[in-house]
Amino acid sequence: MYADADIPTEIQHALTSFLDTQQERLAAIGPELAEQVHAARDATSGGKRLRPSFCYWGFRAAGGDPRQPILKAAASLEMLHVSALVHDDVMDSSDVRRGAPAAHRRFEALQRARSEKSGSGGDPVGFGIGAAILLGDLCLIWADEMMHTSGFDAAALASASKFFDAVRVEVIAGQYLDLVAQASGEADMDRALRVLRYKSATYTVERPLHIGAALGGGGQHLIDSLSSYGLPLGEAFQLRDDLLGVFGDPALTGKPAGDDLREGKRTVLTAYAVEHASEVQLIEFDRLFGRPDLDDDEIQLLREILQDSRAVQACEDLITERTEDALDALDRSPIDDETSRKALADLAIAATARHL
Repeated sequence: MYADADIPTEIQHALTSFLDTQQERLAAIGPELAEQVHAARDATSGGKRLRPSFCYWGFRAAGGDPRQPILKAAASLEMLHVSALVHDDVMDSSDVRRGAPAAHRRFEALQRARSEKSGSGGDPVGFGIGAAILLGDLCLIWADEMMHTSGFDAAALASASKFFDAVRVEVIAGQYLDLVAQASGEADMDRALRVLRYKSATYTVERPLHIGAALGGGGQHLIDSLSSYGLPLGEAFQLRDDLLGVFGDPALTGKPAGDDLREGKRTVLTAYAVEHASEVQLIEFDRLFGRPDLDDDEIQLLREILQDSRAVQACEDLITERTEDALDALDRSPIDDETSRKALADLAIAATARHL
Protein backbone atom coordinates (compact mmCIF):
# COMPACT_ATOMS: atom_id res chain seq x y z
CA MET A 1 0.00 0.00 0.00
CA TYR A 2 2.75 2.46 0.94
CA ALA A 3 4.92 3.56 -1.92
CA ASP A 4 7.86 4.97 0.02
CA ALA A 5 7.72 3.60 3.59
CA ASP A 6 6.48 0.67 5.61
CA ILE A 7 4.41 2.86 7.90
CA PRO A 8 3.30 0.25 10.47
CA THR A 9 6.87 -1.01 10.94
CA GLU A 10 8.30 2.49 11.26
CA ILE A 11 5.57 3.44 13.72
CA GLN A 12 6.49 0.39 15.82
CA HIS A 13 10.13 1.45 15.82
CA ALA A 14 9.16 4.92 17.03
CA LEU A 15 6.99 3.51 19.81
CA THR A 16 9.66 1.04 20.91
CA SER A 17 12.34 3.72 21.04
CA PHE A 18 10.09 6.05 23.02
CA LEU A 19 9.16 3.35 25.53
CA ASP A 20 12.82 2.42 25.96
CA THR A 21 13.39 5.97 27.19
CA GLN A 22 10.34 5.84 29.45
CA GLN A 23 11.51 2.57 30.99
CA GLU A 24 14.80 4.17 32.00
CA ARG A 25 12.97 7.19 33.42
CA LEU A 26 10.51 5.14 35.46
CA ALA A 27 13.17 2.71 36.68
CA ALA A 28 14.66 5.62 38.60
CA ILE A 29 11.36 5.94 40.49
CA GLY A 30 11.04 2.27 41.29
CA PRO A 31 11.31 -1.21 39.74
CA GLU A 32 7.55 -1.70 40.18
CA LEU A 33 6.93 0.72 37.30
CA ALA A 34 8.37 -1.81 34.86
CA GLU A 35 4.94 -3.50 34.88
CA GLN A 36 3.38 -0.35 33.41
CA VAL A 37 5.99 -0.08 30.66
CA HIS A 38 5.73 -3.78 29.78
CA ALA A 39 1.94 -3.43 29.54
CA ALA A 40 2.35 -0.36 27.31
CA ARG A 41 4.77 -2.25 25.06
CA ASP A 42 2.32 -5.10 24.60
CA ALA A 43 -0.62 -2.75 24.08
CA THR A 44 1.22 -0.83 21.35
CA SER A 45 2.62 -3.91 19.59
CA GLY A 46 -0.44 -4.72 17.50
CA GLY A 47 -3.30 -3.08 15.67
CA LYS A 48 -3.82 -1.70 12.18
CA ARG A 49 -1.99 1.63 12.66
CA LEU A 50 -4.76 3.47 10.83
CA ARG A 51 -4.47 6.73 12.75
CA PRO A 52 -0.70 7.11 12.27
CA SER A 53 -1.12 6.16 8.61
CA PHE A 54 -3.76 8.84 8.02
CA CYS A 55 -1.53 11.35 9.82
CA TYR A 56 1.45 10.41 7.66
CA TRP A 57 -0.46 10.71 4.40
CA GLY A 58 -2.11 13.96 5.49
CA PHE A 59 1.43 15.26 5.96
CA ARG A 60 2.50 14.04 2.54
CA ALA A 61 -0.67 15.42 0.95
CA ALA A 62 0.35 18.85 2.26
CA GLY A 63 3.73 18.53 0.57
CA GLY A 64 5.58 17.51 3.73
CA ASP A 65 9.10 16.18 3.35
CA PRO A 66 9.23 12.55 4.65
CA ARG A 67 12.77 13.22 5.88
CA GLN A 68 11.16 15.30 8.63
CA PRO A 69 10.22 13.52 11.91
CA ILE A 70 6.65 12.77 10.89
CA LEU A 71 6.75 9.12 11.96
CA LYS A 72 7.34 9.90 15.64
CA ALA A 73 4.60 12.54 15.54
CA ALA A 74 2.24 10.10 13.84
CA ALA A 75 3.11 7.41 16.40
CA SER A 76 1.75 9.70 19.14
CA LEU A 77 -1.72 8.97 17.76
CA GLU A 78 -1.18 5.25 18.30
CA MET A 79 -0.26 5.99 21.92
CA LEU A 80 -3.44 8.07 22.22
CA HIS A 81 -5.41 5.18 20.75
CA VAL A 82 -4.00 2.75 23.31
CA SER A 83 -4.98 5.14 26.10
CA ALA A 84 -8.56 5.15 24.85
CA LEU A 85 -8.65 1.35 24.41
CA VAL A 86 -7.36 0.68 27.94
CA HIS A 87 -9.97 2.97 29.48
CA ASP A 88 -12.70 1.64 27.19
CA ASP A 89 -11.99 -1.93 28.26
CA VAL A 90 -12.23 -0.94 31.93
CA MET A 91 -15.58 0.78 31.35
CA ASP A 92 -16.92 -2.18 29.37
CA SER A 93 -15.44 -4.83 31.69
CA SER A 94 -13.92 -6.44 28.59
CA ASP A 95 -11.75 -9.49 29.13
CA VAL A 96 -9.84 -9.52 25.85
CA ARG A 97 -8.16 -6.97 23.60
CA ARG A 98 -6.32 -7.93 20.40
CA GLY A 99 -6.39 -11.58 21.35
CA ALA A 100 -4.73 -11.06 24.77
CA PRO A 101 -6.05 -10.19 28.23
CA ALA A 102 -7.27 -6.60 28.48
CA ALA A 103 -4.95 -4.41 30.57
CA HIS A 104 -7.07 -4.53 33.73
CA ARG A 105 -7.24 -8.34 33.49
CA ARG A 106 -3.48 -8.47 32.97
CA PHE A 107 -2.82 -6.43 36.13
CA GLU A 108 -5.46 -8.41 38.01
CA ALA A 109 -3.63 -11.65 37.16
CA LEU A 110 -0.30 -10.16 38.27
CA GLN A 111 -1.72 -9.15 41.63
CA ARG A 112 -3.49 -12.49 42.11
CA ALA A 113 -0.22 -14.34 41.48
CA ARG A 114 1.59 -12.11 43.99
CA SER A 115 -1.15 -12.63 46.59
CA GLU A 116 -1.08 -16.38 46.15
CA LYS A 117 2.70 -16.44 46.48
CA SER A 118 2.80 -14.28 49.60
CA GLY A 119 -0.43 -15.48 51.16
CA SER A 120 -1.62 -11.89 51.57
CA GLY A 121 -2.35 -8.83 49.51
CA GLY A 122 -5.12 -6.55 48.31
CA ASP A 123 -8.07 -7.19 46.05
CA PRO A 124 -6.76 -8.33 42.63
CA VAL A 125 -9.83 -6.99 40.77
CA GLY A 126 -9.56 -3.54 42.32
CA PHE A 127 -5.82 -3.49 41.71
CA GLY A 128 -6.30 -4.43 38.06
CA ILE A 129 -8.82 -1.66 37.45
CA GLY A 130 -6.71 0.95 39.22
CA ALA A 131 -3.50 -0.05 37.45
CA ALA A 132 -5.23 -0.02 34.06
CA ILE A 133 -6.66 3.45 34.64
CA LEU A 134 -3.16 4.66 35.46
CA LEU A 135 -1.78 2.97 32.33
CA GLY A 136 -4.38 4.74 30.21
CA ASP A 137 -3.46 8.03 31.87
CA LEU A 138 0.23 7.41 31.25
CA CYS A 139 -0.39 6.67 27.57
CA LEU A 140 -2.41 9.88 27.23
CA ILE A 141 0.48 11.85 28.75
CA TRP A 142 3.01 10.00 26.61
CA ALA A 143 1.00 10.77 23.46
CA ASP A 144 1.42 14.47 24.20
CA GLU A 145 5.12 14.02 24.94
CA MET A 146 5.71 12.09 21.72
CA MET A 147 4.10 14.84 19.68
CA HIS A 148 5.95 17.70 21.35
CA THR A 149 9.35 16.00 21.31
CA SER A 150 8.95 14.67 17.76
CA GLY A 151 11.43 17.17 16.33
CA PHE A 152 9.19 19.56 14.42
CA ASP A 153 9.81 23.25 14.92
CA ALA A 154 7.65 25.40 17.18
CA ALA A 155 5.63 26.87 14.31
CA ALA A 156 4.64 23.46 12.92
CA LEU A 157 3.76 22.14 16.38
CA ALA A 158 1.68 25.23 17.12
CA SER A 159 -0.21 24.74 13.87
CA ALA A 160 -0.92 21.09 14.67
CA SER A 161 -1.67 21.58 18.36
CA LYS A 162 -5.22 22.85 17.89
CA PHE A 163 -6.10 19.65 16.06
CA PHE A 164 -4.21 17.46 18.54
CA ASP A 165 -6.05 19.16 21.41
CA ALA A 166 -9.36 18.78 19.58
CA VAL A 167 -8.98 15.05 18.96
CA ARG A 168 -8.27 14.35 22.63
CA VAL A 169 -11.32 16.31 23.76
CA GLU A 170 -13.54 14.78 21.09
CA VAL A 171 -12.65 11.16 21.77
CA ILE A 172 -13.31 11.56 25.50
CA ALA A 173 -16.57 13.37 24.74
CA GLY A 174 -17.51 10.52 22.40
CA GLN A 175 -16.65 7.99 25.09
CA TYR A 176 -18.95 9.78 27.53
CA LEU A 177 -21.78 9.88 24.99
CA ASP A 178 -21.29 6.14 24.53
CA LEU A 179 -21.38 5.60 28.30
CA VAL A 180 -24.59 7.63 28.59
CA ALA A 181 -26.14 5.68 25.71
CA GLN A 182 -25.43 2.34 27.38
CA ALA A 183 -26.65 3.55 30.76
CA SER A 184 -29.89 4.89 29.28
CA GLY A 185 -30.97 1.47 28.06
CA GLU A 186 -32.69 3.20 25.15
CA ALA A 187 -32.09 3.09 21.42
CA ASP A 188 -31.51 6.62 20.16
CA MET A 189 -30.40 6.99 16.54
CA ASP A 190 -29.37 10.63 16.95
CA ARG A 191 -27.13 9.81 19.90
CA ALA A 192 -25.74 6.73 18.13
CA LEU A 193 -24.77 8.90 15.17
CA ARG A 194 -23.08 11.45 17.46
CA VAL A 195 -21.12 8.66 19.17
CA LEU A 196 -20.19 7.40 15.71
CA ARG A 197 -18.81 10.78 14.75
CA TYR A 198 -16.96 11.84 17.89
CA LYS A 199 -15.81 8.52 19.31
CA SER A 200 -14.53 7.28 15.98
CA ALA A 201 -14.93 9.29 12.77
CA THR A 202 -13.09 12.44 13.83
CA TYR A 203 -10.63 10.51 15.98
CA THR A 204 -9.74 7.76 13.51
CA VAL A 205 -9.53 9.64 10.23
CA GLU A 206 -10.32 13.35 10.16
CA ARG A 207 -8.15 14.69 12.99
CA PRO A 208 -5.11 12.51 12.18
CA LEU A 209 -5.29 13.89 8.64
CA HIS A 210 -5.55 17.44 10.00
CA ILE A 211 -2.58 16.94 12.33
CA GLY A 212 -0.42 15.57 9.53
CA ALA A 213 -1.47 18.29 7.09
CA ALA A 214 -0.79 21.02 9.66
CA LEU A 215 2.68 19.61 10.37
CA GLY A 216 3.27 19.63 6.63
CA GLY A 217 2.25 23.27 6.24
CA GLY A 218 -1.13 22.65 4.63
CA GLY A 219 -3.59 25.52 4.34
CA GLN A 220 -7.27 25.77 5.19
CA HIS A 221 -8.44 24.66 1.75
CA LEU A 222 -6.58 21.37 2.11
CA ILE A 223 -7.80 20.95 5.72
CA ASP A 224 -11.40 21.41 4.58
CA SER A 225 -11.02 18.94 1.71
CA LEU A 226 -9.49 16.38 4.07
CA SER A 227 -12.57 16.76 6.30
CA SER A 228 -14.80 16.05 3.32
CA TYR A 229 -12.85 12.83 2.79
CA GLY A 230 -12.18 11.94 6.43
CA LEU A 231 -15.55 12.37 8.12
CA PRO A 232 -17.61 10.04 5.91
CA LEU A 233 -14.74 7.54 5.81
CA GLY A 234 -14.42 7.59 9.60
CA GLU A 235 -18.14 6.92 9.92
CA ALA A 236 -17.91 4.05 7.42
CA PHE A 237 -14.99 2.62 9.39
CA GLN A 238 -16.95 2.64 12.66
CA LEU A 239 -20.04 1.14 11.02
CA ARG A 240 -17.84 -1.71 9.79
CA ASP A 241 -16.30 -2.05 13.25
CA ASP A 242 -19.78 -2.27 14.79
CA LEU A 243 -20.74 -5.05 12.38
CA LEU A 244 -17.52 -6.91 13.18
CA GLY A 245 -18.24 -6.53 16.88
CA VAL A 246 -21.32 -8.70 16.34
CA PHE A 247 -20.50 -10.88 13.34
CA GLY A 248 -16.69 -10.80 13.16
CA ASP A 249 -14.28 -13.69 13.41
CA PRO A 250 -12.53 -13.53 16.82
CA ALA A 251 -9.30 -14.68 15.16
CA LEU A 252 -9.35 -11.45 13.13
CA THR A 253 -10.97 -9.02 15.56
CA GLY A 254 -9.06 -10.15 18.66
CA LYS A 255 -12.25 -10.09 20.75
CA PRO A 256 -14.84 -12.78 21.51
CA ALA A 257 -17.72 -12.89 19.02
CA GLY A 258 -20.80 -11.09 20.24
CA ASP A 259 -19.05 -9.06 22.95
CA ASP A 260 -20.85 -5.89 21.84
CA LEU A 261 -24.17 -7.66 22.38
CA ARG A 262 -23.17 -8.74 25.88
CA GLU A 263 -22.00 -5.22 26.69
CA GLY A 264 -25.19 -3.66 25.33
CA LYS A 265 -23.43 -1.34 22.88
CA ARG A 266 -25.96 1.22 21.61
CA THR A 267 -24.73 1.57 18.04
CA VAL A 268 -26.34 2.67 14.78
CA LEU A 269 -26.75 -1.05 14.03
CA THR A 270 -28.80 -1.73 17.16
CA ALA A 271 -30.69 1.59 16.98
CA TYR A 272 -31.86 0.72 13.46
CA ALA A 273 -32.91 -2.76 14.58
CA VAL A 274 -35.00 -1.38 17.44
CA GLU A 275 -36.70 1.08 15.09
CA HIS A 276 -37.57 -1.59 12.50
CA ALA A 277 -37.95 -4.88 14.40
CA SER A 278 -41.35 -6.51 14.79
CA GLU A 279 -43.07 -6.42 18.16
CA VAL A 280 -42.12 -10.05 18.83
CA GLN A 281 -38.50 -9.43 17.82
CA LEU A 282 -38.33 -6.34 20.01
CA ILE A 283 -39.49 -8.27 23.06
CA GLU A 284 -36.74 -10.84 22.49
CA PHE A 285 -34.17 -8.14 21.79
CA ASP A 286 -34.99 -6.27 25.01
CA ARG A 287 -34.86 -9.52 26.98
CA LEU A 288 -31.40 -10.49 25.77
CA PHE A 289 -29.47 -7.39 24.72
CA GLY A 290 -26.83 -6.28 27.24
CA ARG A 291 -26.86 -9.47 29.29
CA PRO A 292 -23.25 -10.43 30.12
CA ASP A 293 -24.12 -14.14 30.41
CA LEU A 294 -25.45 -14.58 26.87
CA ASP A 295 -24.75 -18.04 25.47
CA ASP A 296 -24.02 -18.84 21.83
CA ASP A 297 -27.66 -19.62 20.98
CA GLU A 298 -28.85 -16.32 22.45
CA ILE A 299 -26.18 -14.41 20.56
CA GLN A 300 -27.29 -16.13 17.38
CA LEU A 301 -30.90 -15.12 18.06
CA LEU A 302 -29.86 -11.48 18.45
CA ARG A 303 -27.86 -11.70 15.22
CA GLU A 304 -30.94 -13.02 13.42
CA ILE A 305 -33.01 -10.09 14.71
CA LEU A 306 -30.36 -7.66 13.44
CA GLN A 307 -30.42 -9.34 10.04
CA ASP A 308 -34.20 -9.81 9.74
CA SER A 309 -34.88 -6.19 10.71
CA ARG A 310 -32.53 -5.20 7.85
CA ALA A 311 -30.27 -3.37 10.30
CA VAL A 312 -27.24 -5.20 8.89
CA GLN A 313 -28.14 -4.31 5.31
CA ALA A 314 -28.81 -0.70 6.30
CA CYS A 315 -25.30 -0.45 7.80
CA GLU A 316 -23.76 -2.08 4.74
CA ASP A 317 -25.55 0.47 2.55
CA LEU A 318 -24.30 3.32 4.75
CA ILE A 319 -20.74 1.98 4.58
CA THR A 320 -20.90 1.89 0.77
CA GLU A 321 -22.46 5.35 0.58
CA ARG A 322 -20.01 7.01 2.95
CA THR A 323 -16.97 5.33 1.40
CA GLU A 324 -18.07 6.54 -2.02
CA ASP A 325 -18.56 10.04 -0.59
CA ALA A 326 -15.03 9.94 0.80
CA LEU A 327 -13.52 8.80 -2.49
CA ASP A 328 -15.48 11.44 -4.42
CA ALA A 329 -14.14 14.09 -2.03
CA LEU A 330 -10.63 12.75 -2.55
CA ASP A 331 -11.07 13.09 -6.32
CA ARG A 332 -12.05 16.75 -5.85
CA SER A 333 -9.29 17.52 -3.36
CA PRO A 334 -6.38 19.87 -4.15
CA ILE A 335 -3.82 17.14 -3.44
CA ASP A 336 -1.11 17.31 -6.10
CA ASP A 337 1.00 14.38 -4.98
CA GLU A 338 -0.31 11.26 -6.73
CA THR A 339 1.42 8.93 -4.27
CA SER A 340 -0.52 10.50 -1.41
CA ARG A 341 -3.77 10.46 -3.34
CA LYS A 342 -3.32 6.75 -4.16
CA ALA A 343 -2.38 5.91 -0.56
CA LEU A 344 -5.48 7.66 0.79
CA ALA A 345 -7.69 5.83 -1.71
CA ASP A 346 -6.14 2.51 -0.66
CA LEU A 347 -6.63 3.36 3.02
CA ALA A 348 -10.30 4.08 2.40
CA ILE A 349 -10.79 0.56 1.05
CA ALA A 350 -8.66 -1.08 3.75
CA ALA A 351 -10.41 0.76 6.59
CA THR A 352 -13.86 -0.42 5.52
CA ALA A 353 -13.04 -3.95 4.37
CA ARG A 354 -15.32 -6.77 5.54
CA HIS A 355 -12.37 -8.82 6.79
CA LEU A 356 -10.65 -5.96 8.65
